[in-house]
Amino acid sequence: MNPLFRLNGHLIQKKNSPGGGERKLPGEQSVSVQHIEQLTDDLEGIRSRWGHDNPIGGALFSAHYIRVIAKTNRIKRIFKEPEKTICGARFDDMDGSIKHVFTYFMPMDDLNDAVCCMRECCRVVKSLGMNDISATDMDNLRPIFSRLNTSLNWGRFAGMVVDCYYVESFSIDETTLNLTETSVVTFYKTNADLRELMKSVKVTPFAVDKLDELTFILDKEQFSAVKGKYPYLISMGVTDISELCNDVEMVGTLSDALTIPKPVDEPVIGVIDTFFADTVYFKEWVEVVNMLDSSIPVKDPDDYIHGTEIDSIIVDGPALNPKLDDHCGRFRVKHFAVATNTFSLYSITTYIRRAIAENRNIKVWNLSLGSMLETDKNFISPVAAELDRIQAEYDVIFIVAGTNKPAYKDGSMRIGSPADSINSLVVNSVNMHGQPASYTREGPVLSFYQKPDVSYYGGDKHSGINVCAQYEVVSVAGTSFAAPWIARKMAYLIYYLGMTKEVAKALIIDSALGWKSRTAASASIGYGVVPIKIEDVVQSQPDEIKFYISDMTRQYDAAAYDIPIPAVNDKHPFIARATLCYSTGCNRFNGVDYTETELDFQFGRVKYVDKGYGKVPQIQSIDNNKQDAEDARMYEAEARSYYRKWDNVKCIREVHDGSHRAKKRYERGYWGIDIKTKERTPGPYRKICTFGIVITLKEIKGINRINEFINLCIASNWAITAVDIRSRLSIYNKAEEQLKLE
Repeated sequence: MNPLFRLNGHLIQKKNSPGGGERKLPGEQSVSVQHIEQLTDDLEGIRSRWGHDNPIGGALFSAHYIRVIAKTNRIKRIFKEPEKTICGARFDDMDGSIKHVFTYFMPMDDLNDAVCCMRECCRVVKSLGMNDISATDMDNLRPIFSRLNTSLNWGRFAGMVVDCYYVESFSIDETTLNLTETSVVTFYKTNADLRELMKSVKVTPFAVDKLDELTFILDKEQFSAVKGKYPYLISMGVTDISELCNDVEMVGTLSDALTIPKPVDEPVIGVIDTFFADTVYFKEWVEVVNMLDSSIPVKDPDDYIHGTEIDSIIVDGPALNPKLDDHCGRFRVKHFAVATNTFSLYSITTYIRRAIAENRNIKVWNLSLGSMLETDKNFISPVAAELDRIQAEYDVIFIVAGTNKPAYKDGSMRIGSPADSINSLVVNSVNMHGQPASYTREGPVLSFYQKPDVSYYGGDKHSGINVCAQYEVVSVAGTSFAAPWIARKMAYLIYYLGMTKEVAKALIIDSALGWKSRTAASASIGYGVVPIKIEDVVQSQPDEIKFYISDMTRQYDAAAYDIPIPAVNDKHPFIARATLCYSTGCNRFNGVDYTETELDFQFGRVKYVDKGYGKVPQIQSIDNNKQDAEDARMYEAEARSYYRKWDNVKCIREVHDGSHRAKKRYERGYWGIDIKTKERTPGPYRKICTFGIVITLKEIKGINRINEFINLCIASNWAITAVDIRSRLSIYNKAEEQLKLE
């Protein structure tokens, strides 16, 4: 096996060059005067509605776009500051095609201005005798526009015409939610005092729990009352009381009395789950914190089973399941009891945040609780959103089970909360043959984000996972029992090998990818099944070169154009794959546009192109990614589908099918990476984003070229360090000894 290497030192970061120019209608597309008038009438109707009875202090309405829309093609000039007034986004697929719907809230003065300017835009086009206006018409009109008798300047006029092309209609939309149980309800952000509005429909505001300034816990009657009078204010809602996903029934009982040594200084994994039974043989390895109110008695023995079983895998999984010995050793557990077999979303989010805030030394957390309910296609669940916020704030990572499909459910079923957490590593289950388990549920999340990330062995009806319950070792199955195996690997990578959570996540996903499949990811398995042994995660085959780069994006562009890759006879005899993972800020109120940061990623050979003022490096990405090329013409939906735009995991790869030939070596023989940072919301400051990239090269003839790679890196002044498992373990143990002496 070849070791994993870290490369450090050559990432160049720079600001974005000014440019972009004037927005234009695409190709020879045109906008009819009739359409502009219809949109104006829509806005006039909205103005009239909010001009008579306005309890929210402004105008709340939605823009329905013609398709999934890129940020650059959102409304720019119809309204004064449209980006600052967006308060929600969803997808509409009523006519069979997916389209963006953005909800805006703005001052009435801004809406009045928009109506007046749209009327003037119609008048100008009509005065020129046009029934519609095309891109060519716009080019011809610009030189003479200043001589027209109009209050509009060219920029506002042209911008509104382009806006009208992308917008299908404006309307005041009302919720279609029909919640019949106590629910978490989120409202659009307006100038309304939500508690006062509740009073107006006889909902006692002080009797209502509140998650944040826009999210409340309402029972069936309260929700019905609020919906009846203010249906336009409700953004999203989900049932608050969730029943835990049931794992597949026990498939056998094993009678073995196990023993275990006392814990010493092993790393600690946090577990968020039901209660822990202190009757088990490994009880000294588990520290229990009861997060529930001490006045609540826990009498049901079943409330102790699930959490105890999860801990048994984290502490002593290989002893219980020798075939799944991952060589990661044992881990201690700090166990936080937050739920019984039913739980409140409101309560569990509070408990999880408190547990993480009070235990900053724990970096890896296992969460194998999950809801029976399917996630919504248009918004992230409250628990998942809280997990994403916590991971961004506290630099931790959650390993989350992908939830189970009940036995009575036929056909596919979407994963349940909180497996829709974007920053978490979400794990589904496969049987011992690597096929989706019978209870497997599917992604994606929000109709787009890839979840689950990976899969692991969680057992199935006829071949289970051995765990320790209260008094005995039993054989069970479920995604609950796949997740803790991955938590063990993440803990090994972070605690013992010193990886960042982004690099560790990228290594886990990269190890599952392999070289065979042309499909980027599966709705049920994710990017693949993670290997059993940790060595297969952090090492590579003799004919492979694996290395990683870790950094933060401080500017728009972060690139390295001088990664030296061995060449033979002026050709690189490799196929390649690369996995990028990064932590992103998220905003649940943005609906389907949930993640705030996009890292556009390229990896491949570097070609120097003459631009007239000199030669500049240009990466020939292995996935042919040309989103930012000068002549790029790509719809937003295509960019999301092909290049995972706005997803915080990106995997690009070539397939080892025997047909690949060595690649031409360009003039300097370098390969490179290029990461461009884009933000959904405008602002003067760019958010710092931590990322990890794992790159694997496979020699097409099976030759080991690791020494050539090392020598080339040294000659190119790269700081290259081999990840030596034994030395890292020794360093960890010595560090713990020093802490003990203090």
